[in-house]
Amino acid sequence: MFHDPRFWSAVAFVLFFVLFGRSLWKPLVSALDGRAERIRAELDEAARLRREAEQMLEDATRDREAAIAEAKELVEHSLREAAIIAEQANKNAAAVAARCEQMAKDRIASAERSALREVREMAIEIAIQATGETLAASLNADTDGKIVDKSISDMPAVLSQRAA
Repeated sequence: MFHDPRFWSAVAFVLFFVLFGRSLWKPLVSALDGRAERIRAELDEAARLRREAEQMLEDATRDREAAIAEAKELVEHSLREAAIIAEQANKNAAAVAARCEQMAKDRIASAERSALREVREMAIEIAIQATGETLAASLNADTDGKIVDKSISDMPAVLSQRAA
């Protein structure tokens, strides 16, 4: 037993811890306690960060849902506005078409009045000319020629006044 190296190793180990155990125990315990404290602090920090992350996730989810709801509302509002604008554009197009139609009718009526006026004037001129020729043929140039010529020359003015 005294010759066995394991025995002497065990004795040396025990003596080492008896002599130096207290002086080594305190730093060893304080180092382990410090490490345990650091680990606890890191775990607490990790738990705090996790709670913050969960809170941020909830906030982001709420914000996303609010943004989706707002986007849906904007789309619906835009669709309503587009329908109103389309309806207004249809009304405006109908009004423009009605105005264009009325302007075309007015132009046609004006052209008709102008054409009737030209036909009347032409008919008056032909009537005056025919009357002049008829009167000239039936009357003798020597008898009252001056009166007939004056009457014929005044006739367009008189007829124009009546036509207007």
